[in-house]
Amino acid sequence: MIIDTHAHFTPDILLKAFATKGHLFPNIELLEEEGKFRLSFMGKSPTRPLAAKLFDSDMRIDWMDRQSIDKQVVGGWLDSFGYDLPPEEGESWSRFLNEYQIISTQDTDRLYPLATVPLQSGFRAAKVMEEAILSGAHGVMIGTQPHGEYGNLDSPDLEPFWEAADSLGATIYIHPMFGCGDTRLNDYGMMNAVGRGLDTTTAVSRMLFGGYFTRFSRLKCVISHGGGALPFLMGRLKRNHEIHPEECADPEVEFRKLYFDSVLFQPDALTFLCSCCGHDRVVLGSDYPFPIGDMAPLDVINKANFDNSQKHMILGETAQKLFKIN
Repeated sequence: MIIDTHAHFTPDILLKAFATKGHLFPNIELLEEEGKFRLSFMGKSPTRPLAAKLFDSDMRIDWMDRQSIDKQVVGGWLDSFGYDLPPEEGESWSRFLNEYQIISTQDTDRLYPLATVPLQSGFRAAKVMEEAILSGAHGVMIGTQPHGEYGNLDSPDLEPFWEAADSLGATIYIHPMFGCGDTRLNDYGMMNAVGRGLDTTTAVSRMLFGGYFTRFSRLKCVISHGGGALPFLMGRLKRNHEIHPEECADPEVEFRKLYFDSVLFQPDALTFLCSCCGHDRVVLGSDYPFPIGDMAPLDVINKANFDNSQKHMILGETAQKLFKIN
């Protein structure tokens, strides 16, 4: 079984439902222009347009068939998560997103949904996660900036969320946000090419030093895009721990608790990642349907110098266990 664990999905029935339920979300606007949809939160600038491939299931399944992918784990679109909404409205919005994510995938054995949670409140995020997993979600996808364009995943306010995830033994997919607050990334497409990896590296490094992955030992976290720069910076992170042992947990011990996707494009980079964490800690990913994603995701695995056992782990065996896929 070949499972793509990193993909994004916005069901078309959600857009239709917003037309009748949008009044429940006073701080969200759905804008349409020439058949393209954008969202605006809190009166701020609209999001990027929703790509047609995000909600075209037929196109998605056709692509999966052509790539020999049997199953796909689908998270939402990070731009739509609404972390800067007031907490109560954010909770309702996450429930709305989850309802249609689950409904739209329950009649197929090809797509497996990840829930969204309102990270602006750890207590509310825990509650929504528990409800979503009971309703059929196979885990949760979260962004790296829990309060819109600021905030940290190791914020004390999020403790209830991490405690609940640990109690459930839930799988959490940590995905970077689009903006990173660095204006040097605004040219050359660098926000996607560089900024995403920087965002992941910064957010997860804080959690490594905070000892989150040993403290919440039943929690399972998958880190997007091969972990950003984390595998390559481990020597520096360890050195930082040696210099400040009273402030930092051992990052290498924490790192070995993590899982990573394969969206690295280069076989040698993927081989190095596996040498750092083990082949049983890497899962196939595509980042479908975005242009920066890998639209031939099996190629990098087939070109790496892996034996059949190692390939099987990456292509599906580990993902089956992480996301409870029959």
